[in-house]
Amino acid sequence: MLAGVRRSYKGKIIGEDFTKWPDQLDFSAELAKIGAAKPDGIFIFYPGAHGVQFVKQWVQAGLNKTVPLYQVFSIDAITLPQQGELALGTLGAQEWVNDLPNEQNKRYVADFKKKYNVYPSYYGAQSYDAIMLIASAAEALKGDLSDKAKVRAELKKANFKSLRGGFKYNTNNFPIENFYIQEAVKDPQGMMTVKTIATAVKDAKDPYYEKCPMK
Repeated sequence: MLAGVRRSYKGKIIGEDFTKWPDQLDFSAELAKIGAAKPDGIFIFYPGAHGVQFVKQWVQAGLNKTVPLYQVFSIDAITLPQQGELALGTLGAQEWVNDLPNEQNKRYVADFKKKYNVYPSYYGAQSYDAIMLIASAAEALKGDLSDKAKVRAELKKANFKSLRGGFKYNTNNFPIENFYIQEAVKDPQGMMTVKTIATAVKDAKDPYYEKCPMK
C-alpha cells in the first residue's frame, strides 16, 4: 500500500513509520511525531481492529482538527460501527462502494441491508463477484468442470454482472476496474457508511502488467 502511495503521490513525503504488526495497538508515539511534524495529511493502512484504534487515538490526540486522515482498508462497513462519528469526513479509496449506481449493485446492497440491517463491506462485495464469476463459468460449461483449461478460459471472459459495474481482466489476469474516492458519512437514517464522491481512476491497470509474460 505504501509503495503505491510513493509511486503515485506528487507531493513531498516528510516521514514514514512502520509499526509492529499485528500486536501494536498503541499509536501514541507515532501520533506525537505527526503532531510535531504538522504534515498536510497522513495516510494509513490498518485493517480491522488496528484501524479502529488508530482513528480513536487520532481523535483523542486532537489531530483530527489539524491533520486530515487518508486511508485504505481502515474505515469501512466492518470498522465504522466501532469508529462511529469519529470517522466522519475521512477519505479513502476503493474499487467498490455501496452506492455505485448499477442495477446489480443496487439490488445487492438493498437485499443485504434488509436481511442484516447493516451495510455490506467490500469484502462481501468481492466475494459475491467471485461467486458470480465461478457460476458464469460453470453455467457456460453446463457443469462440466473437468477440463481446467476450458474453465480458465471461461473465467477469463468474466461474463457476469459485477457489482463494480464494468469488469474485465488484463493480460496478466488482474482486473481492469475503476477506483473511487469515498467519504465516511451518516446516511439519512443516521447510520455510518461511506459514499462515493469522485472517480479517482477509470479503467485502472496494475502498474506491473507490461512486465508480465502472459499475453
